[in-house]
Amino acid sequence: MSKEKAIINLIAVFRKYGYEGATLSRLGEATGLGRSSLYHYFPKGKEEMAGAVLEYVSHCFETTILAPLRTNEEPLQRLKEMCEKVNQFYGQGQENCLLNAISLGEGNALFQPLIQQAFSMWIEEIRQVLLIAGIEEEEAYNRAVEAVILIEGSLVLVRGLKNKEPFEKVISNLPDKLLKSTF
Repeated sequence: MSKEKAIINLIAVFRKYGYEGATLSRLGEATGLGRSSLYHYFPKGKEEMAGAVLEYVSHCFETTILAPLRTNEEPLQRLKEMCEKVNQFYGQGQENCLLNAISLGEGNALFQPLIQQAFSMWIEEIRQVLLIAGIEEEEAYNRAVEAVILIEGSLVLVRGLKNKEPFEKVISNLPDKLLKSTF
């Protein structure tokens, strides 16, 4: 198994259990690798595994979710494309947010700068699209923050309610809502 394939298999464990709950036995089971093979790929152990997972997912997030926001399309189209990619990225609302899961407990202290950078970048990219759409600076920032809150919060509701409707509603309504004259 390649290191990249191991990282892909580790993602589900960290998404489901967070940093603290991602035990070496769970990580080994997910990859099919024994402890020595895991340490071969990740000599610094679980912390290095989580860091590799965060880097991998951050790269995927940037190339799928943030990329549409950087195109020359009209703002509404950019936001619709972002929401479509968010829907795919989170498995139609069925996948936990990795950043949220890892930020619980000890993982927050270890990875807070990476988590902050990822959320800040997402907010900034949405803000830029809203500025292009003619929304005032402060309002564009507030709406961008609200967009991320709505997406991330709806993922929490999906888990708690065992119903993906809140996520689906946010994804379908968000582009138009962000661009309306009143938010």
